[in-house]
Amino acid sequence: MTGLIVNHQVPRSPVIHDQPGICFSLSWLVMVVDLSLCLSCRFQSKNYQYALALVFAIEEINKNPHLLPNMTLGFGLYNVMHSPMTVMENPFIWLAGLEKHVPNYTCRKQSKSVAVISESSTAVQMGTLLELYKIPQLTLGPFEPLLSDSGQFPSLYQMTPKDTSLTHGMVSLMLHFSWTWVGLAISDLPKGIQFMSDLKAEMQKNGICVDFVELIPATLESLSSLQNSAHIQIIKSSANVEILFCVTESLIGASFQSWEQLMTWKVWVTTSQWDFASSEKPFLLYSFHGTLIFSNHHSEISGFKNFLQTANPSKYPEDSYFSKLWSLAFNCSVTGASCKTLQNCPLNASLESLPPHYFDMSMSDGSYNIYNAVYAVAHSVHEMLLQELEMQPVNKCDAFFQLHPFLKNLQFTNPAGDLVNLNHKRNLEAEYDILNFWNFPYGYGRKVKVGWFSPYVSHGQQLSLSENLIEWATGITETPRSVCSVSCSPGFRKTPLEGKPACCFDCTLCPENEISNQTDMDQCVNCPDLQYANTERDQCFHKKVTFLSFEDPLGMTLVCTALCFSVLTVVFLGVFVKHRDTPIVKANNRCLSYILLIALIFCFLCSLLFIGHPNTTTCVLQQTTFGVVFTLAVSTVLAKTITVLLAFKVTVPGRRMRQWLLSGVPNSIIPICSLIQLALCGIWLGTSPPFIDTDAHSEHGHIILVCNKGSVTAFYCVLGYLGSLALASFTVAFLARNLPDKFNEAKFLTFSMLVFCSVWVTFLPVYQSTKGKVMVAVEVFSILCSSAGLLGCIFVPKCYIILFRPEKNALKGLRDRIVSKETDVLKCSS
Repeated sequence: MTGLIVNHQVPRSPVIHDQPGICFSLSWLVMVVDLSLCLSCRFQSKNYQYALALVFAIEEINKNPHLLPNMTLGFGLYNVMHSPMTVMENPFIWLAGLEKHVPNYTCRKQSKSVAVISESSTAVQMGTLLELYKIPQLTLGPFEPLLSDSGQFPSLYQMTPKDTSLTHGMVSLMLHFSWTWVGLAISDLPKGIQFMSDLKAEMQKNGICVDFVELIPATLESLSSLQNSAHIQIIKSSANVEILFCVTESLIGASFQSWEQLMTWKVWVTTSQWDFASSEKPFLLYSFHGTLIFSNHHSEISGFKNFLQTANPSKYPEDSYFSKLWSLAFNCSVTGASCKTLQNCPLNASLESLPPHYFDMSMSDGSYNIYNAVYAVAHSVHEMLLQELEMQPVNKCDAFFQLHPFLKNLQFTNPAGDLVNLNHKRNLEAEYDILNFWNFPYGYGRKVKVGWFSPYVSHGQQLSLSENLIEWATGITETPRSVCSVSCSPGFRKTPLEGKPACCFDCTLCPENEISNQTDMDQCVNCPDLQYANTERDQCFHKKVTFLSFEDPLGMTLVCTALCFSVLTVVFLGVFVKHRDTPIVKANNRCLSYILLIALIFCFLCSLLFIGHPNTTTCVLQQTTFGVVFTLAVSTVLAKTITVLLAFKVTVPGRRMRQWLLSGVPNSIIPICSLIQLALCGIWLGTSPPFIDTDAHSEHGHIILVCNKGSVTAFYCVLGYLGSLALASFTVAFLARNLPDKFNEAKFLTFSMLVFCSVWVTFLPVYQSTKGKVMVAVEVFSILCSSAGLLGCIFVPKCYIILFRPEKNALKGLRDRIVSKETDVLKCSS
């Protein structure tokens, strides 16, 4: 508990009260600060920097001719214990001026102090008492939302900026290192609970999961029952990063000091409120070496380090705490009744020579806020005195009340250049320095700045880290990882595990034609229609345009086959023309044979329209040419079968049949059937003609150019009509298969139609089940097979007789055999 004394004469020496607490006192303004973080009776040497920061600020103001000229500040020092039973003791002593607690009475001979500096935790407890007297109370931190309630604490002012950006800063640090699996050890006080709630909400928004939450109690009575379970939980946790948050009065520090040898593989992230490095035991280094600490950013106070270097007990002889610190630090002997006389001290003893864990020469957050608090009170008193000169004298009994209007709206720039604002409505969010706990010097610790976080810059630049400066825990040679599940690489997606947090998942390969081009994607995305996914499922490539080309092995095979059969058909035609006067050619109606051979040549050649780069012309000609030339061929076969049948009938009833045969009725079937097919094709082309289309799905990685048939109904009508002609030809040929004629080709026509029908009946289901180039190849193959069936079954036997068995191609004995066969047939019929 600290008070500042305004004195119009000469600087006063510190008034030291060797009570269980610390208080700074002024004659007209009092600033009370909680300087003791002691959880036992051990002297906390590092906390004494608070007192020295107060002294430094007062001396600096007293030397300033422009701030409170002709006026001197002084102070008194009290110790305040972290105990509910004793925390109010020294405030009563300070107010009453007596060892006995006598409310509403004061026996002080000095001028009344006008302001109090304290820690936030102490201010919560003392605030109600001090509010009765309207005493201005300034807190050195940490920021406490409860104290911002002007209705409950109208006389309280917080020097620390708002810490609402702390959770954002910690989450930004997690994201920077890709730490998505962390544990939380939080004090169970209201501020800790609020911090945990805000942190978990921010983590959830950014995809960071919490492995466990341990609430560390604030009282020794609760600590013993939960300590073992908390230790076991943290040790067993798979999270390698732990966030520790405590307020000043929590017992996290006392709890953690018993497990130092078990924590060497963890990365700790905490705030400067828990000063674990202040322990005099160097073994804590091995547990918390590499810890990352969020500390409020502040500029360096010029002259403070030099002040600490020159400070010693002889300079402040009335300060018993300074003497105690010196004797403990340098093993000096203490003499004298007041225990303030030191002997046998090293000649070069100074605070700078002490190890950092014992006394840190860098100004702490609390010391910086005390420095600002002293200046805030000084500026307010200065403004109040100026108003007194302009308006009316200030009633010293009402000094507390007179100071509030100036403090409430106070805003000034301190000697370091930082803006200080006491209006909680305009209080800015805190900026943070990120410190790293180094093992330097060896066996002790030093906090080194490795980065910063500011909520006032653009979103992607709020965090800045120098990773090359970070020292991780002992044995860790690279940036630690803390994840529940290993990241899913591109090409995989996350599959949540039932009953587990979102950060725990399995990795599943993306389905075909879907990709994930980033790590840890929740869903795979489809490639566009004109692109395809590679085998790794992490990129989409443009599909290659392809078709059944002449250079393609399949296309080349089909082209060669079509050309070979076409040449063979031409050869057969040549043979028939050359031997046109032989009995076998004459007997089988050489005119129809010529038409059939020419039609087969076009049947083989029309298959070439299906091969090569499709265009509008080829797409239109493919199906129409196929339909017309095959109709021509099949109708010719039908005419030949009818001719065979009528030729036999001539020999029996005779005349009428002979007249039909001689009149050329069978030959008229060819143009009639062909015209019907041409009419169907014309309707097809007039309503929904074929067109060029693309097939992007049949073949992986390719876009196939195909001819879309336009009207599937018209296509099957053409095929159906062609099939009906083939069925009619097969029926007539089957009826004429046993007629008595040496050169009767009815059997060959029957078998050829059987092959033809079999090919196209098989074609339909196969054609429906294929896509892309294979579909085209199936149709070409069916064209070639059916054409080859007609050619082989009808003309190969005849050419064999003409070329290799010419003795059978003669009329000798033909009539006798025909007559005998006709007689047998007549007998059977009678």
